[in-house]
Amino acid sequence: MTSSRPAPHGGGSRASSPGRAVAAVARRLGVAPATLRTWDRRYGLGPSARTAGSHRRYTPEDVARLLVMRRLTLEGVAPVDAAKAALDAGVEELEEATEQAASSASGEADQDVPEGEDERPAAPAGEEAPRPGRAHLRALPGGGERSMAASSHVPGGSASGRVSAVVDAALAYDQQACDEILAIPAQGDPAVWWTEIAEPAWQRVAQRTVLAGPGAVPEVVLATAALRALRDFTEAFERAMVAGGAPPANHPSRMRKIVLIFAAPDEVVPLSAHALAAALTAKGATARIVTGPASTHRSLELVTMVRPAALVLATSQRRPDLDLVHAVHEGFAELPIIVSLRRDDAASELPLAPTVQRVRSFTAMLHEALAVVT
Repeated sequence: MTSSRPAPHGGGSRASSPGRAVAAVARRLGVAPATLRTWDRRYGLGPSARTAGSHRRYTPEDVARLLVMRRLTLEGVAPVDAAKAALDAGVEELEEATEQAASSASGEADQDVPEGEDERPAAPAGEEAPRPGRAHLRALPGGGERSMAASSHVPGGSASGRVSAVVDAALAYDQQACDEILAIPAQGDPAVWWTEIAEPAWQRVAQRTVLAGPGAVPEVVLATAALRALRDFTEAFERAMVAGGAPPANHPSRMRKIVLIFAAPDEVVPLSAHALAAALTAKGATARIVTGPASTHRSLELVTMVRPAALVLATSQRRPDLDLVHAVHEGFAELPIIVSLRRDDAASELPLAPTVQRVRSFTAMLHEALAVVT
C-alpha cells in the first residue's frame, strides 16, 4: 500500500516542530548538502515544513523518504526510479527505513544545527561532510590519518564506541586496528558481537561513498577483520571443547544434527552466514556454510550428501533469489528451512508450508535453528 506525499505545510502549522535543516539531514544520510538540494530540485524530495522565518525544514516523513532514496541508490537503482519509489513509499516502508537507519547509527548523535550552517561549502563529490567534534577521515589514495577512536580503542568499550572505531579504521584502511577492535574474546558471544558491533559497522561502511586508491576498499578491510574474528573464535572454541573431552568437529556424532547455511545468490560477502555459523557453534551446535557458486542442482546434491537437520538461507538482500528454497522444499518436504527476510513483500514469495519458516532478524534466525538441532 502506498501513500501520497503530503503538500508542504505553511509556517504557522509547524511552528512547534520546525524539523531538521539540510546539513543535519545530510549528516544523517552520509551525503553532501548539495546532493539533497539536487534531489529536491530534480525529484521533489525536499523539505515540506517551514519555520516562522520561512526557513525550509525536513519533517520526519521527509527524512524517511530520503532514507529510502539513499538505500535504493546505494543498491544500484537509478536515481529517478529510486526517487519515485521513495515518493510512493507507504507508511510501513517509511517506518522500516527509519528503524534500519536508527539501528545502523548505533547511538551516534543526530543533532540539528543553527540557522545558516547548512550553507557551508558542500563536501566534494563522493566524500562525506565532516562531522562536528570528530576527526574527518578522507578516503583518498594513501589512506588518511588514523582516527583517535581507532588508536585509543579499548576492547571492553561500549558497543557504539566500538562501531565508530571500526568504521573509522576501515575508512583509514587500518587492517590491524580493525582486527583488534573486532576480535571476539574467548567468553564472548558471536550473536551479540554481530548484532551490536559487526553488522552496524558493516551497514555504515556500505553506506559511505569514498574516493579510494588502487587496492583500498573499506568493505574488504572490515570483512577481512570480521571473518578473521569469527574464524579465530570458532577455532579456539573447538579446541577448548575437544580439550574438555568432546569429540572433534567432524566426528559423526556431531554431524548428525548439522545446520547447512546458504547465502543468497550474488551475496558478495555473506558475513551474516558466517556469524550465524559461529553463533551456533558457541551454543554447541554444528554448522557449515556453503561458499562459492552453487547452482540449484549442486545445492540439492549437497543437501542429499549432508542430510542436514535444518537449512538456513542467511541474507541481507532486500529481495533475494528464492529458487533454492523452492527447489529444496520440493525435494525434501520434511526438511526445516529457515529464511531471513526483513521485508514483508519478499516473504510472499516463499513456499506456504509449515516446514518453511520466515524470520525477520538475526536473533530469530539463530533461535529457530537452535530449536531444531538442540
